[in-house]
Amino acid sequence: MSKVAFLFPGQGSQFIGMGKELYERESVSKRIFDEADEALETKLSSLIFEGDAEELTLTYNAQPALLTTSIAILEKFKEAGITPDFTAGHSLGEYSALVAAGAISFKDAVYAVRKRGEFMNEAVPAGEGAMAAILGMDAEALQQVTDKVTEEGNLVQLANLNCPGQIVISGTAKGVELASEQAKVNGAKRAIPLEVSGPFHSELMKPAAEKLAEVLDACELKDTNVPVISNVSADVMTEKEDIKAKLIEQLYSPVRFEETINKLIDEGVTVFIEIGPGKVLSGLVKKVNRRSKTIAVSDPETIELALQTLKEEYGNAE
Repeated sequence: MSKVAFLFPGQGSQFIGMGKELYERESVSKRIFDEADEALETKLSSLIFEGDAEELTLTYNAQPALLTTSIAILEKFKEAGITPDFTAGHSLGEYSALVAAGAISFKDAVYAVRKRGEFMNEAVPAGEGAMAAILGMDAEALQQVTDKVTEEGNLVQLANLNCPGQIVISGTAKGVELASEQAKVNGAKRAIPLEVSGPFHSELMKPAAEKLAEVLDACELKDTNVPVISNVSADVMTEKEDIKAKLIEQLYSPVRFEETINKLIDEGVTVFIEIGPGKVLSGLVKKVNRRSKTIAVSDPETIELALQTLKEEYGNAE
C-alpha cells in the first residue's frame, strides 16, 4: 500500500479569505478558527477572512493565521478517518505537522507561533536583515560564497534548501546583497530579493530562539503519534525532548526541505498531500521527484477531491 505524507506550508502562502468557505460550511473547521480567536484573545479569523493583506503578512499575524487555516483543513481529514504515515512542514509549517502528529495541542501551537512571530520581528530591526532566493546554483558552491562573505564581516548563510536549483539565503542586508552579486558572478541564473520582514533561519535569529525556548517550556509537548520529519535534520523526530530542541534550533538553522522530501521518498511515501493555502510545496515536491503524486488541498472542493482519490486509489480511508 502506498504511504502518504501530509505537508504543511509556511509563510508566503497566506492570502485574505483563506479558509472562509470552510468556516462557513464545516463545523469542525469553524471550531478551529474560534479556538484561535479565544487562545489569542483577538479576532484573528476576521483578519484572515476580510482583513488587510499587508497586516496579514506581518509575521506575527501570518504565522498563527496559516497554522489555523491548515489545521481547519486537517480536521476534515481526521473526520474522514485518514491518518498519514508521516508529516512534515516548511518552517512555520512544522508546527502544523506537529499538531497533526499529536505532539502539541492546537491551542498551545497557535499561541507559540504568535509569540514566535513576535520574537522574530523583534530580533532584527526592520531593514537590517534580508533574504534572497538564488536560482540555478548548487548548495556546495553557494555555501562557499556565503562563507566567504561572512568571513569578510557581513553575515549571510543558507536558509532554505528547497529543491534542486532553488536555495534561499538569509543574513544582514549587506551580506545578502554581496552574496547575491557573487553568486551571479559564480554562475547563478538569478538572485531574487524576498519581501520578508527579517533574516529568518539565520544566526541573527538566536535572540528570538532564546525567548521561544521559554514559551515552549510552558507548552505541553508529547511524543508523536506518527513520525515527523524535522526541518533541521531532515530526519525523523518522535520524542518530545527532541522536538523542543529542534523547534528552537529551527529558528536559526536552514530548512532542509529537499532532503526532507527525499527522506520521505526513501521511507516509501508516494503521495504528498499539501494541507493549507497555496501549492508552493506541491511544486517543490515535483522539482525534487516528478514521479511523486501531489494533491494540494485548501477548500471544500479540493478536500473532497483528495478524500475521493485516497479512497479510490490508495484505500487510505476507513
